[in-house]
Amino acid sequence: MYNNIKPVFVIIGGGAAGFMAAITCKENAPTARVIILEKSKNVLAKVKVSGGGRCNVTNGETNPIKLSKFYPRTHKLQQDIFKEFGSIQTVEWFKKRGVKLHTEADGRLFPESNNSETIIYCLTEQCRKLGVEIVVSTGVNNIIPIENDGFKLILNNDSNLIANKVLIATGGTPSLDGFKWLSGLKLPVEAPIPSLFTFNVASHPLVSLMGLSVENATVKIVGTNLTNQGPLLITHWGFSGPAVIKLSAWAAKVLAEKKYLFSILINWLGAVSELQAIEQLNDFKAKHPQKMVLGNRLFDIPSRLWEYFCTQSGVLPNTKWCEISKKQFNKLVQTLVADLYEIKGKTTFKEEFVTAGGISLEAINMLNMESKTYKNLYFAGEIMNIDGVTGGFNFQHAWTSGYLAGKNMAGK
Repeated sequence: MYNNIKPVFVIIGGGAAGFMAAITCKENAPTARVIILEKSKNVLAKVKVSGGGRCNVTNGETNPIKLSKFYPRTHKLQQDIFKEFGSIQTVEWFKKRGVKLHTEADGRLFPESNNSETIIYCLTEQCRKLGVEIVVSTGVNNIIPIENDGFKLILNNDSNLIANKVLIATGGTPSLDGFKWLSGLKLPVEAPIPSLFTFNVASHPLVSLMGLSVENATVKIVGTNLTNQGPLLITHWGFSGPAVIKLSAWAAKVLAEKKYLFSILINWLGAVSELQAIEQLNDFKAKHPQKMVLGNRLFDIPSRLWEYFCTQSGVLPNTKWCEISKKQFNKLVQTLVADLYEIKGKTTFKEEFVTAGGISLEAINMLNMESKTYKNLYFAGEIMNIDGVTGGFNFQHAWTSGYLAGKNMAGK
């Protein structure tokens, strides 16, 4: 039904990147027909559930170079694009359209309403005002380049659509099967693997303390140089919290190769070294020899977790500091600064679904998001082989790539 109308710019995928691209394109090319095709019944589904329904729009890091370092495998390629449209521009973009964001202590930015519907309404309303067409329950089965005349899209409703320019923003997919519909283009694809996940410790007694957390712990993957420091949460399946989630992003490929069977060392004291821990414990022992070990926790550790560590070290409930044996003391130190766990599997982090992998960046001009092989074919969002750590960085990539793709689709 669109075949004889030109120019037609089609965005495949109704997520954050697709909407940013469509809006930017239409603003810069108001006479073009801009269409969003979404395979499912609802657009912006990931926006809706992000941040527990609040939508973590971006992060407060404003320096483009520092911002790029939150993307484990692609940071050098993203420095220039963040200079053009980074977190500062994202905040201004939403503010200009009536949505103010607030920054939380950990640097994450949310709408002042703390409701993802605010972001959804903003994006859909901008499309309505500009005349961007949103077509749901309509997927694309194949993209066929037309020599010197755009692309023919084979839709899943047995119809065709001729487009002058096409943007692919269909998001991440858990396996290579999700790229089969693009096989005709012969684009290089990096096999998708999960990023942003928690670590499972099957049937470990520690999980009885689920819900407890420490504000600053260091987690290291044994046999690698991969480590991360931050809040650590004990769950009913193992470990979560920023210390683990961010580490999972950096270690995504390594852990996939290990089939998610690996060991970690936890320093529950964060940056406190073994020597420093020994000194602090000995100092307390010398000053308070008659106090009970279990009832007098040291460091910023929850009482129940301290008691667990003491018990695991063989310290009995009525043991005084002056009575602790050398063996118990050394075991307690090792538990605090080098606690070993065997990880057996992973669990998706909340409602987040992020993958490392996708269309190889070698096939994309990162300055305008255009394919190096097919003129007027663009990419944005997680369909590309880009993933960031948790904290608003994956949405920032969506806004950035969507903005650049949309602007260049419009010929700006």
